[in-house]
Amino acid sequence: MPEAVIRTDTSPPGLLASLDPLLREWLPRQRWFAGKGRPVTGFSLVAATELLPADSRLGLHHVLVRAHQRHTPAGGGAQEPGDCYQLLIGTREALPPRLAPALIGHVTEGPAAGRTAYDALYDTRPAEVLLEALRTRARIGGLRFERAPDDVIRAGLVPRLMTAEQSNSSVVYGDTFILKVLRRIVPGVNPDLELPLALAREGCPRVPAPAGWMVADLAGRTWVLGVLQPYLQGATDGWELALRELAKGEDFAAEARALGRATAEVHTALARALPTVTLGHAQARQLADGMTERLEAAARAVPLLRSYAPGLRTAFTALADLASEGRAWSAQRVHGDLHLGQCLRSPDGEWSLIDFEGEPAKPLAERRLPQPAVRDVAGMLRSFDYAAHSADVRVPGWAESCRAAYCTGYAEAGGHDPRTDPVLLRAYETDKAVYEVLYEARHRPEWLEVPLAAVRRLSVPEPA
Repeated sequence: MPEAVIRTDTSPPGLLASLDPLLREWLPRQRWFAGKGRPVTGFSLVAATELLPADSRLGLHHVLVRAHQRHTPAGGGAQEPGDCYQLLIGTREALPPRLAPALIGHVTEGPAAGRTAYDALYDTRPAEVLLEALRTRARIGGLRFERAPDDVIRAGLVPRLMTAEQSNSSVVYGDTFILKVLRRIVPGVNPDLELPLALAREGCPRVPAPAGWMVADLAGRTWVLGVLQPYLQGATDGWELALRELAKGEDFAAEARALGRATAEVHTALARALPTVTLGHAQARQLADGMTERLEAAARAVPLLRSYAPGLRTAFTALADLASEGRAWSAQRVHGDLHLGQCLRSPDGEWSLIDFEGEPAKPLAERRLPQPAVRDVAGMLRSFDYAAHSADVRVPGWAESCRAAYCTGYAEAGGHDPRTDPVLLRAYETDKAVYEVLYEARHRPEWLEVPLAAVRRLSVPEPA
């Protein structure tokens, strides 16, 4: 069923058509655009809301747009439905030099003809509009801005766009809040809001509690657009901190141990807050089969992986064999994409976990499934390997020391050492390494040796 289009009464029709040729060039260049390597063939409007009048000195439009791309599988060409992206488009008669990096292009026709379109998140005034809407719990067209009941959002906080962007965009307000604006969006309950809210109800201090959030109510469904959280001033992300310590030749085991404790605390709180399930024989077999299928697909795509595939496959058959013997595992909600870059260390030494969106490329329903907590542990163990190989100076044994310390810290806070279930841990770490081989072969071939080193290790089962 086609999606309805929402717009305020004053939202000018024809805006998207006039922006179409500009967006075809601009959108694929953005780091958060997921369809790299395939040209955009057209757009369809999902929703449009005018936040500032188009005929004023500064126009501001909130647009949800689906980008269509040509896909050419083995059987021939096909038009994909396309991902939906959230755009905040500003229009001005002329763009000041400070906004040059935000340029989308010059509009030649339609309601914004003669004006310049740009990414409005770079601009102070549009960013202020979003915070004010959250502060006042505004309703604008189909957009709904919510604020946590006990949070006070002070007016007048000066915004600045964070330039180190990944799959989303973030605006910091003063040193008080950070607004994560989701770029590729899907309808439904987004774990990036769902899980921090659940953890806040549990009183878990390891995850910043949402202070506000913005959503769109569209065709009877809710689309999460952004989450406002406290800004952890002076915090350093785990990846930067690890590389800094590596460069100095410093030991990172104490930090890894503390990070393991923080991870276990979050897992314990999530297990209290949300339902857990048991993975029996059928579910574990399905899990192992999925890992095997991903291995086979990766081996077809990356020839270097093929000689290791038989050994890697034993990690998954061992899991299935254990399940057939009656072994069961507990599954719960997890972070889903845990690595050093998703962790922040405050100046007082406390660790926090952020970005609970999961792997954006996976369907939302899959990201919300309960899974063994060891999946997050495996992701962090792989991250230590990546950090060790990324340093300018190699420190022998650094990754191994961090991996052991992290598991020790996890056991201290969670009561269960992941190393005591080596079959499950090896299966998840192998699955992650296989994914990394495929990713690096496609996007960063110069990094391919990092996951291949893990593949060589994981393809040989450790003695029982």
